[in-house]
Amino acid sequence: MKKYFFLAIILTATFVSMAQDIPQHISYTRIYDFIDELANDGIIEINSVVKPYSRQLISRKLEEAKVAEASLNSRQMNELNFFLDEYAPEQDRLPEREFPLFEGENSRIDLVPPVFLYRDSIFRARIQPILGMNIYINGKGQINQRWYGADFQAMIGQHISVYGSLRDISFAASNGLNPRLSEPTYLTAFPGYEYKEPNDFSDSRGGIKFAWKWGSTGLIKDNIVWGDNYNGSNILSGRAPSFPMITLQLKPARWFEMNYIHAWLVSNVVDSARFYVENGVRKWYRNHNKFMAANMFTFIPVPKLNISFGNSIIYAEDNVQPGYLIPVAFYKSIDHTLTKGIATENQNSQLFFNVSSRNIRHVHLFSSFFFDEIKFSRFKPSSAEKNPVSFKVGGRITNFPIQNLNATAEYTRTNIINYKHSIEAITYASNSYNLGHYLGDNAREIYLSLGYKPLRGLDLNVYYQDAVHGNEYDYARRGQNASIVQIISQPSPGDVIWKNKTMGLKALYEVFNNAYAVVNVENSNINGYDASSESIGGEKRMTAQQVLDYYTPPFLHGNNTTFTVGFSFGF
Repeated sequence: MKKYFFLAIILTATFVSMAQDIPQHISYTRIYDFIDELANDGIIEINSVVKPYSRQLISRKLEEAKVAEASLNSRQMNELNFFLDEYAPEQDRLPEREFPLFEGENSRIDLVPPVFLYRDSIFRARIQPILGMNIYINGKGQINQRWYGADFQAMIGQHISVYGSLRDISFAASNGLNPRLSEPTYLTAFPGYEYKEPNDFSDSRGGIKFAWKWGSTGLIKDNIVWGDNYNGSNILSGRAPSFPMITLQLKPARWFEMNYIHAWLVSNVVDSARFYVENGVRKWYRNHNKFMAANMFTFIPVPKLNISFGNSIIYAEDNVQPGYLIPVAFYKSIDHTLTKGIATENQNSQLFFNVSSRNIRHVHLFSSFFFDEIKFSRFKPSSAEKNPVSFKVGGRITNFPIQNLNATAEYTRTNIINYKHSIEAITYASNSYNLGHYLGDNAREIYLSLGYKPLRGLDLNVYYQDAVHGNEYDYARRGQNASIVQIISQPSPGDVIWKNKTMGLKALYEVFNNAYAVVNVENSNINGYDASSESIGGEKRMTAQQVLDYYTPPFLHGNNTTFTVGFSFGF
């Protein structure tokens, strides 16, 4: 009894402060841009290597900026007050509205924006509808995207958060076009979906989390991004459909933060030993199990300089392996212990690094590296073999030398067979969508943008993208028709078979909280080219048209000027 008594005292002392942890989905780009802007200007500090941020964290950073409001310009002050109203429930208050539709003692219904709010001493909740449409028009025709649903967020007591959302989404096209803008092989940044035939799908996200002053843990199904970026991370991009995971985040000291997930992925690889039987005759086969464990450790040796590293493993056992539930483990070493000496291949492990610096006021500099395999001998200039690695380097300048102006430059390069594996069930993917950079392996991208924010809620952005992709190589092991050594000795990207040059102008206006209007004009020139007649291990080479069909939605083939108009409530 004494043991339990002292344990209760320790737990009570640990969790005395109020804390909740509802993730703010990565699709709310304006709040992420504003937090980034505040950090770049030296108003706040933020660890931007792991997203989503919690709504509680965002609220806290906004309150920090409020204390330093003398350092903000007038547009930033208006933005700050606007966002503080959005995160009022995290501040234990209801947002201010001039004309509520209904107002009771503990609840309120607002029409603009449409939302139901409730608050008492134990329970706080928010329910809002989700509704939106995008219309894409170019010389090939028109694609309409529409979605609707609802979003729910609740905070119970001092430490428990529950949230959930459901969206029904569909695409339709004119002129007999295939309306899908996202497929596992398409080299686009559009979010990935597991379609219901023909072009409809639903997206359900949510979870339950327990938080305390210096950390949180939970079971969620959501999208996550690891790695600093402004145009697609090369570690975890968040493009794959949301998947369930256990999360753990710890920040016990100002100079250290740890993030960990254990995820249940979708392999899309049939397991011939697992099936249901219908009417004693027909067999319905199930997919192989597929799991992922990953951690990221961030050290802050001096303020505004974040150095992060971590590792991950994709594995496909029948059940969860307890060794991969250890948040601080080096998973490749555990894998060697579990699989070495038996007639099987190891699981698929990765290693990554990220450096982010905001030590120069108004400037954010960052770089990230993703290693699929690593041998130090391959770093020698004389070595013909190259490590399967992806690296990104970039930076953004905000509010200098002109207020409300920002400029971004980003370069990404990914070597051959990075993200790939010879065993299909343990590739770095979920629902067949690559978990890393949207261009996949053997690719290079230059991204430039110039943004201007003339007033609260209005973001204007001019951008340029130059992306190429080289030959497609299978990950072949020694003893097969080809060896990995032959493949990784090829230059990256080498024989370019796909190019995309895009320029665009985007105007986005957040009319009121969670309500967007968007107009985008984009000229894209996307082409495929005949692959080299040379092949390694007898791999099939594609014609120019096959390349274009494989990597690009039909709506974007060739040279197009595409107009996009849209609106949305909720995310």
